[in-house]
Amino acid sequence: MDLQHWLGRATEAVQEWAGTFGPYRSHPSLDVADDRFAPEFAEFTDRLRDNYPFFHPHYAGQMLKPPHPAAVVGHLTAMLINPNNHALDGGPATAAMEREAVARLAAMFGYDTHLGHLTTSGTIANLEALFVARELHPGRGVAHSADAHYTHGRMCHVLDMTSHPVRTDDRGRMDLDALAEVLETGDVGTVVVTAGTTGLGAVDPVHEILPLAERHGVRVHVDAAYGGFFTLLAGADGPEGLPPEPWRALARADSIVVDPHKHGLQPYGCGAVLFRDPEVGRFYLHDSPYTYFTSGELHLGEISLECSRAGAAAAALWLTFRLLPPTPDGLGRVLAAGRRAALRWSDLIETSDTLELYQRPQLDIVTYFPATDPAALTAIDAASARVLADGMAAPDPVFLSTLKADRAAFGARHPKITADADGARILRSVLMKPESEDHVEDLHERVERLAVPD
Repeated sequence: MDLQHWLGRATEAVQEWAGTFGPYRSHPSLDVADDRFAPEFAEFTDRLRDNYPFFHPHYAGQMLKPPHPAAVVGHLTAMLINPNNHALDGGPATAAMEREAVARLAAMFGYDTHLGHLTTSGTIANLEALFVARELHPGRGVAHSADAHYTHGRMCHVLDMTSHPVRTDDRGRMDLDALAEVLETGDVGTVVVTAGTTGLGAVDPVHEILPLAERHGVRVHVDAAYGGFFTLLAGADGPEGLPPEPWRALARADSIVVDPHKHGLQPYGCGAVLFRDPEVGRFYLHDSPYTYFTSGELHLGEISLECSRAGAAAAALWLTFRLLPPTPDGLGRVLAAGRRAALRWSDLIETSDTLELYQRPQLDIVTYFPATDPAALTAIDAASARVLADGMAAPDPVFLSTLKADRAAFGARHPKITADADGARILRSVLMKPESEDHVEDLHERVERLAVPD
């Protein structure tokens, strides 16, 4: 795609549409001359240089990457109109696009029926799912993996619900025996299952948790904000293929959250919440006498805790899905490249003399640490911090991130490491850009060199 060409076409298309409503004069209070704008824009673009190169394969740190050009063009074109998807009269076209895009997400997860909408973030999407859970099971709390995103503990506090962290196994997944103990108390009304933790990319055993929850009359909410799109690789041929059981089980979950602004190639913020039973919409019911008046259809704001939401986000996702649909042959090919890259780097680390693999990746997140002498947590922590800092400061930099692993988690995976501290930082690389597949060997060589102290 020629991004500059299509951005120009975006402004032309909106101007053509606007011209059908007759001429008018812009108010002089809004006028800004080009010669006045130019120096401010120069300072603005100069300040934007204070960013890390999220677009480049040498950036293998956090869950950041630029959106697809189609998403950029879709977002900008709709943003020039600035629709609000809260009510149909605020954005008729983009509200329809949102419904169509959300329906494609629901189909990706195997939902036969659904109620759902886009949100500004995974945090808000999870808040809505837990809000519905509270209404269905008043007075009962929420169980979630101890490695689940911190948003669940925070949102439980917001909703005045009790949070029950559940210990994890030696792969970072929710421990079923520990979950059973919590459920037997009768204090839990909802289990949050994580399909792709943000630290390790661990996938809780959804297919084993569902029958356990059912026996205790407990709802299952799946936080697939990070990993949801990996369902497209379930049972796929080749090294990128994932065990199908947990992903196929998503269709039986009561609710699911996914973030298109992660693996869906969208700009921030674009999250989504889906409910299998449309009847839960009754918990959102409210009236807005000056808003819901142009249509007898259900307005998106009537099934959302948020009010104003950018219609541009829906437009961007809709246009992207037209070109790269949420199917194995569409977005699945993008995720497959990152998954193969993670597996390839893990293979290289396992044969390295200077790096050690913390655990095999379950998705596209690689965790590892420098080999140290002595092999102790304090030495590993210091070495990981040094590699991170030296990598960013190098003339040709490489960008990583770190993850704090506690003593018990480290011991479960590497019992021979001396536990002389409460934990240690390890190195963490998110290979969510498909271009990473062509740069894995280079990344590995760079990090190996950094791991050898001067």
